[in-house]
Amino acid sequence: MAPPLSPAILLAVTLLVVVVVAPLLAHGRPLISDGGGGGGGGGGNATTVLRLPSEGMGCEMSYGFLPCTTTAGGNLFLVLAYGFLMFKSATYLSSGSELLLEILGPGIVGGLFLPILGALPDALLILVSGLSGTKEVAQSQVLIGMGLLAGSTVMLLTLLWGSCVIVGKCDLSEESTAIDTRDTKGFSLFGSGVSTDKQTSYAARIMAISVLPFIIVQIPKVFKLQSGLRITVLLGLIVAALLLLSYCLYQVFQPWIQRRRLEYTRLKHVMSGVLKHAQMHAFGRLLDDDGRPNVSVIEKLFHKIDRDNDGRLDRGELQAFIVGINFEGIYSNSNLAADQIMADFDTSRNNCIEKGEFVNAMLRWLNEAKRSVASGTYSKKFLNDFHERTRDEQSLLPDNDEEEEGEADGNPTWTCIKAILLLLLGTAMAAAFADPLVDAVHNFSNATHIPSFFISFIAMPLATNSSEAVSAIIFASRKKQRTLSLTFSEVYGGVTMNNTLCLAVFLSLVYLRGLTWDFSSEVLIILLVCIIMGLFTSFRTNFPLWTCFVAFLFYPLSLIMVYILDYKFGWS
Repeated sequence: MAPPLSPAILLAVTLLVVVVVAPLLAHGRPLISDGGGGGGGGGGNATTVLRLPSEGMGCEMSYGFLPCTTTAGGNLFLVLAYGFLMFKSATYLSSGSELLLEILGPGIVGGLFLPILGALPDALLILVSGLSGTKEVAQSQVLIGMGLLAGSTVMLLTLLWGSCVIVGKCDLSEESTAIDTRDTKGFSLFGSGVSTDKQTSYAARIMAISVLPFIIVQIPKVFKLQSGLRITVLLGLIVAALLLLSYCLYQVFQPWIQRRRLEYTRLKHVMSGVLKHAQMHAFGRLLDDDGRPNVSVIEKLFHKIDRDNDGRLDRGELQAFIVGINFEGIYSNSNLAADQIMADFDTSRNNCIEKGEFVNAMLRWLNEAKRSVASGTYSKKFLNDFHERTRDEQSLLPDNDEEEEGEADGNPTWTCIKAILLLLLGTAMAAAFADPLVDAVHNFSNATHIPSFFISFIAMPLATNSSEAVSAIIFASRKKQRTLSLTFSEVYGGVTMNNTLCLAVFLSLVYLRGLTWDFSSEVLIILLVCIIMGLFTSFRTNFPLWTCFVAFLFYPLSLIMVYILDYKFGWS
């Protein structure tokens, strides 16, 4: 009998299906020849397979049954509805990617596929914006794709970057380095801020380099050349593809971002085990009926662990407490768990945990568990839900460390199937609703006479990047250099994928469909924000609070600059 397929092989096949088939399903109308029958009257010889005309409404229903309208209010509702569905698809892809990373670990799959899956919703929206209809229709709608590309990049480097600085801010020392978990100076512009490590600055440099294809494509516009436009578009496409491949290979051979996510997952498992054990064996409930932490119970737990009653927990006492925790059959190296708790609790770095540090860390863990579960009920059930979720995640972690003993005996097969279903569902939703969303934005623009670029710049990144933004803010809220480094590294990685994968998709549309490259103002704001923020973050690791307001300022300035250049100086 043939051996059963391993989860790794099954997931690899699924990923290939997701990446290859998704673009084929992403548009809800056929390509129409630019030659005969495309314009004018009522239909020519083109046959519509997935798109049927809506009688008496002056619009077309996507796939023959999805609603459409020509009114501003109706299209606003459709933009919100389809945007929410795209947000859910991005959430499913993100959840599936997390499970995938935990199953297979860092390496080829994590380096090649996970960045592509993260950028898939944006790439599909850009693809459908210029894939269907006549050349004239594509030229009009492709501006929506450029708006999404620019808006996503600017939002990540301004609104999200600044929000992470505010959420993750800590007190700055005399050397201007953030002190983990200590936040006593409030909103001091120069006394509080965040710190990252050197590797995060490397990610920022990669992001700055990734703007090279934009510069190449703009060369004919800068020098006002009348020939060579298609050649520069093709060259920019090739460079974008090579940069994408190089970035993925870098992720494969330097998978430090992926390893950090795995370390955080392991810490969450220890966190959930400690919280559940404390809830069951402490002198009372950790949370009262209103969901507020019970500090007195946490203090009693501290004294229970403090066997020599010296008011401090040393590593031996901590390890003895961890050995007594029932992790329900899932392996847990007590030495590693003690090291993780000591590193997370000991903010004074004196190799012991004082009562104040213990209470503050437990309160932080409880708040983080609430945000992770997001169930709205802060009771014993909420702690059980958090424990169940982290147990499922931990059961999938690769056992690569020699010092770890035992094997995970959860149900990795079921969670492997869950990861596959999440990836397929997210991809199917993104492919199905990308084209209706683009149409709704285009129709809303026509109904309100607001340029489609500004609608897609502001609204569409909220749909495709909200899941990533929430995850980044949760990481930042831990107020530790390591998690903040992971947060900003993923922000820079998201921008890099915009500048490589998403731009490659856009340039492919422009080249293959013979569209006009006329996006000088849009490219200018992408270059300015990426280069300024890239240089600013490439050569420093400490960011006082005032830097977030500079980042915030770039967002409205970008919109104002596009408006002035396009509608006052006639760049469009």
